[in-house]
Amino acid sequence: MRFKDRDILVTGGSGALGRRVLEQMQREGGRVTVIARAPVDGRNTLVGDLSTAHGLETVAAAVAGRPWDLLVNIAGIQHFGPLEQQTPEHLLASYMVNLIAPARLAQAVLPGMKGRGRGQIANVGSIFGSINFAHFATYSSAKAGMRALSQSLRRELTGTGIDVTYVAPRAVATPFNSDRVNEFARLTGMAVDDPDRIARRIVAAIRKNRRDVYLGFPEALFVRLNAVAPGLIDGALKSNDLKARALFAG
Repeated sequence: MRFKDRDILVTGGSGALGRRVLEQMQREGGRVTVIARAPVDGRNTLVGDLSTAHGLETVAAAVAGRPWDLLVNIAGIQHFGPLEQQTPEHLLASYMVNLIAPARLAQAVLPGMKGRGRGQIANVGSIFGSINFAHFATYSSAKAGMRALSQSLRRELTGTGIDVTYVAPRAVATPFNSDRVNEFARLTGMAVDDPDRIARRIVAAIRKNRRDVYLGFPEALFVRLNAVAPGLIDGALKSNDLKARALFAG
């Protein structure tokens, strides 16, 4: 999709990665609206909270009926640690933001896209949605759902003129990573990518109407291995899983 003179809706556009993505689309002539919990300086902002059912419905109602050409779901929240240490409120919010909001917003924009016979939905997931890491249980499972949502929608929308792109980066060097995540990356040698480079690759995947894009090596290879032989990946990750567990001991 070319971005010039297109109406583009972006979640997570106030974050470090999302901001870079929308800025590039704006440089290419896109008319970008950001969904955020508070007005974003210099941006056309639709204010709303995607982490609650009421907030999401308010946003979906505001989105419906407007002529969107492209929906880009980037917003995400993360819990790193044992599942039992995640608060119930944060657990529910994780699934709301990472999975339910992308599905609900797709519902809201699809009638207009179908009516015009064109459009695109781009979901920015994570390698963690295909290689389900220990201590990222809700994040990994929600991103796995986003991957499945993308594939299901793509099949459902065959022949409608609407494309669906799924892009899965590995870890990116942004404030999204907590101090503990950064410590885990240091202990395990986990690669952390430059956000400018990843933003360019996300935009390129959307522009080229790519289907499923996995960023990073060897992670992209592990995605395929995990699909056919998850036991091999269990063994490969065991040492790092134990290192992560040690971060929460005591």
